[in-house]
Amino acid sequence: MNYKLKRVLAVLVILLTAFGWYVTIFGLGSVMEPTKDKIKLGLDIKGGVYVVMEAQTDVTGEELTSLMNQTQAVIEERVNQMGLAEPVVTVEGQKRIRVELPGAEDAEEAIEQIGKTAQLQFALADGTIVLDGSNVKDATTGTAEDGGYAVNLQFDSEGADKFADATSKAYEGSVTSSYEGVQNNAIMILLDDQIISAPGVRSGPITGGSCEISGSFTQEEAKNLAALIRGGALPVELVEVTSSVQTAKIGYNALEQSIFAGFIGIALIFIIMLIGYRAMGIAADIGLLLYVVIVLNIMALMGSVLTLPGIAGIILSIGMAVDANVIIFSRIREEIIAGKSIRSAVQTGFKRAMSTVVDSQVTTFIAAIILYQIGTSTVKGFAWTLMIGILVSLFTAVLITRLYMSILADSKIFNKKGFYGIKADNTATFQVNRELHFVKYRKIFFGVSIGIMVIGLAFGVIRGLNYGIDFTGGTMLQVDMGKQVAAADVEKSIKEYKLSPEIIYSGEGNKEVVIRTMKALDSDQRAEVLKTMQEDFGFEDDDVIAQELFGPSVGKELRNNAIKAILLSALCMLIYIRLRFSEWKFGGAALLGVLNDVLLVIAFYAIFNVQVNNPFIAGILTVVGYSINDTIVVFDRIRENLKYSRRGGTEELIDRSITQTLGRSLMTSFTTLIVMIPLFVMTGSAIRQFTLPLMVGVLVGAASSITICSPLYYEFAQRGQGSQYLKDVKKKKKAEKSKNAEK
Repeated sequence: MNYKLKRVLAVLVILLTAFGWYVTIFGLGSVMEPTKDKIKLGLDIKGGVYVVMEAQTDVTGEELTSLMNQTQAVIEERVNQMGLAEPVVTVEGQKRIRVELPGAEDAEEAIEQIGKTAQLQFALADGTIVLDGSNVKDATTGTAEDGGYAVNLQFDSEGADKFADATSKAYEGSVTSSYEGVQNNAIMILLDDQIISAPGVRSGPITGGSCEISGSFTQEEAKNLAALIRGGALPVELVEVTSSVQTAKIGYNALEQSIFAGFIGIALIFIIMLIGYRAMGIAADIGLLLYVVIVLNIMALMGSVLTLPGIAGIILSIGMAVDANVIIFSRIREEIIAGKSIRSAVQTGFKRAMSTVVDSQVTTFIAAIILYQIGTSTVKGFAWTLMIGILVSLFTAVLITRLYMSILADSKIFNKKGFYGIKADNTATFQVNRELHFVKYRKIFFGVSIGIMVIGLAFGVIRGLNYGIDFTGGTMLQVDMGKQVAAADVEKSIKEYKLSPEIIYSGEGNKEVVIRTMKALDSDQRAEVLKTMQEDFGFEDDDVIAQELFGPSVGKELRNNAIKAILLSALCMLIYIRLRFSEWKFGGAALLGVLNDVLLVIAFYAIFNVQVNNPFIAGILTVVGYSINDTIVVFDRIRENLKYSRRGGTEELIDRSITQTLGRSLMTSFTTLIVMIPLFVMTGSAIRQFTLPLMVGVLVGAASSITICSPLYYEFAQRGQGSQYLKDVKKKKKAEKSKNAEK
């Protein structure tokens, strides 16, 4: 590609990026709405209710799949009648249904509308079941003869015959009511064995497959009754295992804080890249600006749901996107320092950096895929945005950054080392310029790491890990009390429920109270607790900010998934490294390094009593991916030096490889931390829970790739050499023995 065409493309990219940002923020008048408004917001941002219900059945295989699909279809029909925007009903796992209701505010009402077991039945006044909801073709609201509201029913052919027979018996007076307040001539409509309506048969058997239910209905009551009947009967009993209620107020506040923190983090990265890499930093910043636009528009086009953890995933991926640029820029500067021209250094630097860039990003992508497969909805949002970010970062680093770097290399104005961060003494900024000795002190590094693990184990055994309710099972209630209330007063208010609660303060002025208990309270029980508190403290219904339920089975499943995810991701990465490096020593050292990082992060949680919860899994898996990412960069340099620069012994070669990549390791870790620190400081607990393990993991991962993984590779290499040496000695002795025997 000639220089003029490159310049035209470069200008087009800048214009496209500017246009993309404008459309993303402002749109194009009536032609196109802003992209930011097209992105679907998760329940944790715009508020709403979600409930996960588990099927009570022993069937398996295709029969279970068919049963769950049928159940999903019935619930979708029922939920669609509630008039909420974009409700979501999905099968989660094998035996669970997840229902998300954006805009819903009352969990109890929402769950009742959906139906816990949702067994809809029609019965005579003595309790005899005559037909069920599967026989109902339709239920609509209309106007009764007396001018009030009515519900009009239509049955299928089987239901019409059954209903005619039932109404005949009711009208003839051959039935005696077994229920207080229910007339003998009534046809009861039952939902979960609860009477939701009991209209009486006024005149003779009702034939023809249709009937009208009238009475003193309000419009809302008639509408709700029609929706419940229209939903039909579920083919299996469902039990609520997890539910959550979030208000829009807290979600939008968190969204604003997250976006503001994200912009601060991105701005800091732009500045750091300019200071550290000069002209190359300009190329990286243009690529990053385009990167953010592409990610946001992909999410909008694909209908992705943006959650608070998803924002953390986007911002984290921006920090990691810098990594590809840093690897490339570091190689370019090495080539310049080695005496190559700017143009030749750019070409060679990109060529030599590509395998490292791809390897490091693929391993993190593997962790994100596994995270998406085993994670809950919140974790999936984090993993999805991380995957999109990784793919887009490869595009911008490989194509966009390369375009601008090739233009800089061909430019006479930028044909000086200073524009690339090379100082007058031919050393690079942000680069370690003296060879350090890490392998020599490997036993100290191993000892420190093992010591921290032992301390963490001691805390874990003596005090135990601080598991959140999503791991143990339990309930969380968050209420804006309007004033600061003593924890003792809250405990006294709900003492009768024997919750053994943990009460903490939140929000501005500690006016919000968060109640956590390991007892799993269903929607009715939560409503009772809140009603008691409301009577004692006088807050309004709108002041209930959030409610969450995690059943015991969910907590157990989370723990099992965490273990499976770590083992599976480690195995996949080991296989990938073995295939890419063609030597088990690299894979073995990397795997032990991952184990070291995971145990150190767990030790951190144990020592500082940090709560272990659902985001912890996401944090651990991202740490695994990031740790391998950093390790691969060092190992790739070791492999290269083994091939092209074998001067000195193994120890010297490894130290030289670590030193050559140390600047990149420090810079990448720094930029990744830079974007997360504002998130941790400025946002709420939902995002902090994700960023804390990531911040700890980044530090641990960067340190382990240098002080643990590379020295471990040295140990494995030495053992292999030692084994060969012993073989040679034995062979020599055997030859001498044979020679002496011949004499």
